[in-house]
Amino acid sequence: MEKAVCYVRVSTQEQALQGVSLEAQEERLRAYCTLQNLEIVAFFREEGVSASKPLHTRPEGKKLTEIISKKKATHVVALKLDRLFRDAIDALTCTREWDERGVSLHLVDMGGQTVNTSTAMGRFFFSTMASFAELERNLIAERTTTALRHKKSHGEAYGPTPMGYDRAGDMLEANEEELGLIREMKSRREAGEPLRRIADWLNASGAPTKKGGRWYASTVSYVLQNALYS
Repeated sequence: MEKAVCYVRVSTQEQALQGVSLEAQEERLRAYCTLQNLEIVAFFREEGVSASKPLHTRPEGKKLTEIISKKKATHVVALKLDRLFRDAIDALTCTREWDERGVSLHLVDMGGQTVNTSTAMGRFFFSTMASFAELERNLIAERTTTALRHKKSHGEAYGPTPMGYDRAGDMLEANEEELGLIREMKSRREAGEPLRRIADWLNASGAPTKKGGRWYASTVSYVLQNALYS
């Protein structure tokens, strides 16, 4: 059985605002490896890390590249391109090195299609795909920034309703119960309590996130860093 490493990532904002789940990504990757008869030798979970960082500079991404360099796995499995790479240059640099080591990249959202950059056509296909992924990410960021600036300039509430507030039309009203919870979170953090332990405390106490889900270290961090609570 050939050996594989799996990688999942979610940024703080994705998890806090959109409910993107590391667990859901992991489940899909494990199922794919089972179907492909790949033995998972390591599973890297990058929580609260932005795609703006190159893969090898991320805590778990660095471990992945070290395993590849030591030839402990010949397959890298990820959900899609933007989970792994910052931009087209980052993607091409990594995959070219992996090709030289005989390592295949599997993208589950592409039906598990492997990416081969050892040929001219393979490099062309992959660079085009990576460029389109980068373009899509930049266009989304541009549209989002424009929309937020417009709403902010008109004094409107924008984005998901933040923890500690309820929406009243286009305005936000304080939710004292949730604000009290945030004050306790801040107090615990200022006392040196780790983010993950605060998340465990919130889950154990039955306090849901604003979307009704579970707390993670990244969601606690996002709430505490929100300028609304400073």
